[in-house]
Parts: sequence; structure tokens; C-alpha cells
Amino acid sequence: MAKFAVIGLGKFGFNVATTLYEKGAEVIAIDNNQKLVDEISGRVSVAIKLNSTDEKALKQNHIQDTDAVILAIGNNIEVSVLTSVILKKIGVNNIHAKVDSKIHGRILELMGIQNIIFPEEQIGKQLANTLISNSILEYIDLSSGHSILEIVVPKSWIGKTLQDLALPTKKKINIIAIKHDQHKITEDGENIIEKNVNEMPGANDVVEDGDIIVLIGQKGKINDLIQETLEEI
Repeated sequence: MAKFAVIGLGKFGFNVATTLYEKGAEVIAIDNNQKLVDEISGRVSVAIKLNSTDEKALKQNHIQDTDAVILAIGNNIEVSVLTSVILKKIGVNNIHAKVDSKIHGRILELMGIQNIIFPEEQIGKQLANTLISNSILEYIDLSSGHSILEIVVPKSWIGKTLQDLALPTKKKINIIAIKHDQHKITEDGENIIEKNVNEMPGANDVVEDGDIIVLIGQKGKINDLIQETLEEI
């Protein structure tokens, strides 16, 4: 089971923590505000009130043993920076940090934090892309200069294999998942449709009508693909 720690339980941290827990992960939720800790208690594995700059307390709660720490203290640069320093000191290498300004993000980047999250900026870009086309389901900017795009399959791709599409060669873009409609009959005899996710699509997998495609590539390449396929998705 994946194990995460979420430090900072404002709206962003609260939603990340509860969603990870709902998806089956073990989640340690941390804040120095008892009210916020009480609100999330029961919706995560463990909810703890502590000062995130307290190295001893972090170690006692085994934060160094998690798969990743989500640092959701965006509104206090000093605490965010100090917490980042301590997390790295105790051996946490996978840190995802929420920031509210470019300066904050730049400071953390200089400290070696690679996963920087600008929630408002990302939400704005996702909304803009969704307004352009209802078939763009999700657009996420990554701090590495790459983007993840989830779209309804373009018409010209239908019936082709991934080898036929050759996106890694032609576009420098990789398909990382394909979601197919799967018809199922429940015990009550009801016919339902579920999405079957192929998380390791191979060269011979065929793209079908109605599929949802998840892609990753450099931001510029992803934006070029959106423009090229805008009329048909």
C-alpha cells in the first residue's frame, strides 16, 4: 500500500489527503491547527497536530518512511522552506510542494525540490483548455516542463494501433494509458458501462471509438497536438 504524508490541511491539502485515502492509500495528515486536524480525523489513516519544523516530531511519526510528502503550506514561505529543509535532512526525497508565488517556487527549486505545484495556475489552464474543447478532459502542467493531457480519441486515430500512430517518433509524445468502455451486467441484470484502464498500452493495442487517451510530453509538443487535433476531438 502506498503511504503519503500531507503537511498543511487547508483546502488544497485537505482534498489531496482525503482523495488519496479514498483511493486506498495510507495517509498521514499533519497541521499545527487542532481544528483542521479534528475536521479531517476519520477521513485519513492518521491525523496529527504538530509543528512541521519540528524535526524530532516528524521522525517520531515516521514521515521519512513515506513514499511521498505533499507539502501544502503555500501561504507561509518561511515555514514551507524550513519544512522542506528538514524533510530532506531526514531522508525524504519525493516532495511535492504547493506554492503561491513564482518566488516561492524558485526558492524551493534552488533547494532541489523538483515537484512544484501552482494550483491556481494549473486550474486556470485546465479551465481554458476545457472551454476550447469539451473533449479535452484534463490538462496538467508538470514542473519538469512536461504536460499530461487526457482527451477523447481524435477521429483520425480510431482503428489504428499505437505502432501506426507512432507518436513517440513523430510527435515526441507518449501514450501512458488508454481507457476503454467495458459493458458489464450487474447481479440485478442491469447493463452498465465501466472504463477499463490499460495502464501499459503496447504497440499492437488498437485505439477504438470512444476511448480516452492519456498522454505525456513536453509542454510545447502537447500544445501543438491540441492545435492539430482540435477540430476532430
